[in-house]
Amino acid sequence: MKAEPISPNSMVSYSRSNSNGSFQSASNNVGNNSSSSGHEDEESGSPLNYKERRREAHTQAEQKRRDAIKKGYDSLQDLVPTCHQTDSSGYKLSKATVLQKSIDYIQFLVQQKKKLEEERNGLRKEVVALRIMQANYDIMVKAQQTPLGQTEARLSDEVKFQVFQSIMDELFSTFCNVGVSNFSELSACVFSWLEEYCKPQTLKQNIASVLSRIANSDSH
Repeated sequence: MKAEPISPNSMVSYSRSNSNGSFQSASNNVGNNSSSSGHEDEESGSPLNYKERRREAHTQAEQKRRDAIKKGYDSLQDLVPTCHQTDSSGYKLSKATVLQKSIDYIQFLVQQKKKLEEERNGLRKEVVALRIMQANYDIMVKAQQTPLGQTEARLSDEVKFQVFQSIMDELFSTFCNVGVSNFSELSACVFSWLEEYCKPQTLKQNIASVLSRIANSDSH
């Protein structure tokens, strides 16, 4: 068989068809790539939007922290009496001033607490001493009570006052040795004096001595 000759027109049309086919395939590839990249952006999210969200979250957290600090300083100013007033310039106290005044006030409260504890301990000692004195007085009263079956001799008020005065003079003469320069010394000396001169047996002997002297003076 003989090969048919190819005409120039058929060659031109063939080249055009090839070129159009390549153009169409290229445009289709571009369209597919753009659609696939857009789909990936929607799934993964834009990096710019992620940074903006992080920046906004950090800003909100920082604002909350500042609000909490401001609230704390406001509470300190309300609690500390020395922080209620403003400074000499008429402006609100600075944070450093609020902190310093709060520290000073806390130190003052610590000193007051220590002072009150010392006063409380002193009062407790006084209560113990008073209870001891009360117990001694109860013993004295019981010792001076008239036993059952005995009649009590009636004395005039003048004689009673004379007896009382003599007893107090005896006690006062011994009380002169008690130091009274300050309260601590007085307390220490009074307890020693009570233990030495105000025991029931000692008082009983003093009263007997006083009554004996009064009886001898009356008889003469």
